Amino acid sequence: MDRAGELTTQVAPGAHHLRQFLSVDEQRTLVGQCQALLNGPVPGYVPVVRGGGKMHVRMLCLGRHWNGKTYRYEPTRTDYDNLPAPPMPDGFRQLASRAATTAGMSIDADLCILNFYDDDGRMGLHQDKDESERSLAAGLPVVSISIGDTARFLFGGDRRRDPVEAIPLESGDAFVFGGPARLRYHGVSRIMRGTAPPELAMNGRFNLTFRQYDL
Repeated sequence: MDRAGELTTQVAPGAHHLRQFLSVDEQRTLVGQCQALLNGPVPGYVPVVRGGGKMHVRMLCLGRHWNGKTYRYEPTRTDYDNLPAPPMPDGFRQLASRAATTAGMSIDADLCILNFYDDDGRMGLHQDKDESERSLAAGLPVVSISIGDTARFLFGGDRRRDPVEAIPLESGDAFVFGGPARLRYHGVSRIMRGTAPPELAMNGRFNLTFRQYDL
């Protein structure tokens, strides 16, 4: 078994944890890119979802914008400042494809949600189901990349009340879920401060999640 195989765990059919997927140098490059994007001309912000609650992350959507009030994708941020979603860098698309291939799947990602979690960051259990019907029916995967502090990632079943497994996602890990696992509930319950590799010189966690909106 090669090194990638040794570090890949199938959590459930269609769900794979790729530990140490990125080298420290690759992570350092991504930190710089994420910081530049979040603080760029179309900056990251804390979304307000329907019902009026604030999310516990700073978010920036690339390629397509996810509207937290309508739960739909759109070209501009009509729920916030009407600015267009920035394009997704080609290197990000290649990264998503590489992770999916390692997990035995494929994706031609056309959107990325970049979230920054500080010490109090978290994400409630939810399904990623706002992509096109064709994309969902095909089971095209979600690809998640973690950079920075370790997250306590929650991975459940197809129903909210199903049992949940807690998985530590460390800096440089990828998590890919598609096929029969595509609509499983998942979330983040906490961020473990001070666990980022010292070479990254950062606190908090960047998470990049890639999707293919349509076939």
